[in-house]
Amino acid sequence: MADESNAGPVAAPVATDAEVKGATAKKRRPPRPQKAASDPAQSKTPATKRRGYSEQERSEKLSLIETQVGDGKTLQDAIKSAGISEQTYYHWKGAGKPGEQKAGNSTKSLPVGDELADLVQLEEENQRLRKRLAEKLRAENAELRKRLGLD
Repeated sequence: MADESNAGPVAAPVATDAEVKGATAKKRRPPRPQKAASDPAQSKTPATKRRGYSEQERSEKLSLIETQVGDGKTLQDAIKSAGISEQTYYHWKGAGKPGEQKAGNSTKSLPVGDELADLVQLEEENQRLRKRLAEKLRAENAELRKRLGLD
């Protein structure tokens, strides 16, 4: 019986040794390398650098594209031959329009009274058109009910 009581404590330290070995045998990862894009000046290549165009260069490229399209070339081909993207083309073209509109508005500005009169006139026309549409829809509904025999 003394042997049985001695076997108990001997088994317990063996189990703890296995637990310790399991904890120390765990693999450790090496630290992660730094990302290359942390320095923006080094990550940009000369091909991806943004190039600013002057107003003269923009207008020249836009006029070149317009002439090529007028000669029968497709818009996409003309844009590619100018060396810009489609998005840039539309951005430049859209940016030119508000400047032209501003210049037109500054020379032909209406007095406040005229603007109010125009607004009242538009509202009256809107009401008149709504009434016409309502009458037309009522007539169509009556015609459909007649055809379906619902009246």
